[in-house]
Amino acid sequence: MPVSFKLNGKAVTVDVTADTPLLWVLRDTLDYKGTKFGCGVGQCGACTVQRNGTAVRSCQLRVGTLEGADIKTIEGLSPDGTHAVQRAWEELDVPQCGYCQAGQIMSAAALIERNANPTDADIDTAMNGNICRCATYHRIRAAIKRAGEIKRGVGVTPNSSRSGAPGADADAAASGAPKSLFTSAR
Repeated sequence: MPVSFKLNGKAVTVDVTADTPLLWVLRDTLDYKGTKFGCGVGQCGACTVQRNGTAVRSCQLRVGTLEGADIKTIEGLSPDGTHAVQRAWEELDVPQCGYCQAGQIMSAAALIERNANPTDADIDTAMNGNICRCATYHRIRAAIKRAGEIKRGVGVTPNSSRSGAPGADADAAASGAPKSLFTSAR
């Protein structure tokens, strides 16, 4: 069944079965590898993309529902890395292993587009379900706040929430600190 939609600003048409998850269309049919497979049931967030500006789990989004939709993947967020979230991620050295980061960034970017000055509660709500096995939640939260500053044009360099030691967030997780849900990071 042919389905036409916009992908990263370009019109595409795919001819796959209507119940094929967008994740597999992106990775296998269109060769966009930035969107990752994590759990396959919409609970980890690794496969997050944006549909019409809203963060969605591509493993649960059937391609047959996408006619005319505007889909954005990590590859389309900012090809030159200048999006506020990408800049903040780099500035604060957020990734550890990096596997979940495309999904984290896509959720954060959707939040920053609608609210450039998010509270901790706003961040918790937007990021709930984006799991980081390396437990970099404190860096993610700091980067989201920094991305908001960048978007608002605030040039003050924030104090990092990191202890400065590589793997500090993972060490905290190993010590028994909550590690599986973003809202547990506070």
